Amino acid sequence: MTHGAALSVRRMEREHVESQALVSVGYDPDRRIMEVEFEGGAVYRYLDVPAELYASLMAAPSQGQYFAEHVRNVGFEYMRMDSDEGTD
Repeated sequence: MTHGAALSVRRMEREHVESQALVSVGYDPDRRIMEVEFEGGAVYRYLDVPAELYASLMAAPSQGQYFAEHVRNVGFEYMRMDSDEGTD
């Protein structure tokens, strides 16, 4: 896990997804950062995420399951965002 001081915080636009676990997902291809909003309101940024993984997540029939198998359980470095940081 990393801390907010390591990254500059820019607003990231997220796209709503149909999932029981995820609310919205955004991606910054220049910085390879994926931002995920979960049910319950928590927002996390995952670092060094390949664009192909983001595209596969967005196309997956179960985005929550894909996220668990290919992001959460793989061990990407992440940081939790404050509720007023980085979102539109």
